[in-house]
Amino acid sequence: MNTKFALITGASRGLGERLAYRFWDAGFNLCLIARGKPGLEKVINALPERKSQQVTPLICDLSDTALVLKLPARVRDYLPRLDVLINNAAIHGPIGPLWENDFSLWQQVIQVDLLAPVALCRAFIPWMKETGGGSIINLSGGGAAASRAHFSAYSTAKAGIIRFSETLAEETKSLSIKVNCVAPGAMKTALLGEILKEAIGTVGEKEFNIASKIFAEGGASMDKVADLALFLASDASKGITGKLISAVWDDWEHWPEHLGELSSSDIYTLRRITGRDRGFIWGDK
Repeated sequence: MNTKFALITGASRGLGERLAYRFWDAGFNLCLIARGKPGLEKVINALPERKSQQVTPLICDLSDTALVLKLPARVRDYLPRLDVLINNAAIHGPIGPLWENDFSLWQQVIQVDLLAPVALCRAFIPWMKETGGGSIINLSGGGAAASRAHFSAYSTAKAGIIRFSETLAEETKSLSIKVNCVAPGAMKTALLGEILKEAIGTVGEKEFNIASKIFAEGGASMDKVADLALFLASDASKGITGKLISAVWDDWEHWPEHLGELSSSDIYTLRRITGRDRGFIWGDK
C-alpha cells in the first residue's frame, strides 16, 4: 500500500485533473486544491473508491495572498505528511502587447503562477525535511525558455519558476528533496482555449494558428506529463534535481543511467547563450 501523500494545485480541470486521476491510480493519497468547489467535486467523484486511500479537497484562490499563506496550515490539519508537491495551477492573464495590458491583471499572473508556488514551497519544505524528504514538481509553460509575444505576464512568471526551481534545488540537496520543472508541451486545455476567444490581432497570428491546430488535431499528451510527474515523485528519479524537463522531447526514462553527467552539467537548465556558443568570436573576450 502506498502511504505517500501528494498535493496538486489547479486540480479541478485540464492537466491537474489528469494528474489527480493518475496519482490516485498509482496509490497516492491526495490533497487537491482548486478555487472552485463544483469542478473539484466532479474530479473527486470520478475517483474509484478505495478504502486504503484518502482524498482531501481544499478550496483556495491562489490569487489571494492572504489565503495562500493560510493554506499550508489547513493542509497540515488533514495530512500527516507531504511527499509530493505539484504546483500546477496557472492563468494566462492579460493577452496582448504589454502597454495594453491591465497592470493589476498582470500582477495577478505573477501571484498565481510564481509567488503562490514559492509560498507553498517555502511553507512545506521544513515539513518534508521532518519526514525524510520529498519531491517538488513545478509546471513550466510556453514562453519560459524563449520569448512569447503578447503573453508577457505568463512567460515572465514561467521563466521565473524555472530559475526559482534551480535555485531551490541547490538549497535542498542535503535535505533529500528534489525540485524540478516540467515543460508539458501545448495541450488541449481550457487554458489554451482562451487564446481562440481572442482576436487574432491580440494574440498574434502564430499563437492563434497553433491553438487552432491543437484543438483540431490534439496536442501534447497529458498522460506523458503524468508519467513524468510520477517518475519524479518516485525513488527512480533519485539524484535528478534542478532540471527543466520536457515531457514530450526528453528521454527522461533513461536519465537515471546518467546521473553523473546530469549532476555535473548545466544541461536541461535555463542559461545565457554567449557568442562562443554560436561560433561568433567577436562578442567574447
